[in-house]
Amino acid sequence: MNPQIEESWLAVLAEEFEKPYFASLKAFLVEEKRQYTVYPSGRLIFNAFAHTPFHKVKVVILGQDPYHGAGQAHGLSFSVPTGVAPPPSLVNIFKEIEQDLGIPPSRSGNLEQWADRGVFLLNATLTVRAATAGSHQNRGWEPFTDAVIQALSEQREHLVFLLWGNYARAKKKLIDGQKHLILESAHPSPFSAYNGFFGCKHFSQANAYLQQNGLEAIDWKV
Repeated sequence: MNPQIEESWLAVLAEEFEKPYFASLKAFLVEEKRQYTVYPSGRLIFNAFAHTPFHKVKVVILGQDPYHGAGQAHGLSFSVPTGVAPPPSLVNIFKEIEQDLGIPPSRSGNLEQWADRGVFLLNATLTVRAATAGSHQNRGWEPFTDAVIQALSEQREHLVFLLWGNYARAKKKLIDGQKHLILESAHPSPFSAYNGFFGCKHFSQANAYLQQNGLEAIDWKV
């Protein structure tokens, strides 16, 4: 059985769901859910894919893990549901957008509007055990999300990949830099944002690139 994933993505990724690693991943998740609370809830694991169909992706923002606190993760990297306070990294993202584009920071941390406008908010690992960061790494999600990145690189043109922090930057090897714009910086975390994230101007650069290639710029307001 294939996961419940948006149709355009299912067409692109169908082969991945048949591979041995994905069967192992599913078995692992069944056992995890039997013993622990797992975030996000099952219907939201592929939320990024639901909001941003394959052919509508313009910008990819790659995160690492879902948030592991109660009520935070909803399947979009860096995003939290409406009513949940924006976490520190997202606060810094909003600060950079204000500095770059003059858009005042949002009080809401829900980035569904970005996703609906073509910003694919992908975590490299799509699930996590409650209160245990990194607990679902190296269990099978990475081969899957690597295949997602490669499919976008190979089958689409003129995308913008925003790679923040060393983990995301390691994915650069999966992307064809001749076909796409790759922008790299430090992670927006408070521990590293002053080491190159602030002042990176990735949001204006992304929009300039999209417009140069005949595409509509992203509205970064939330």
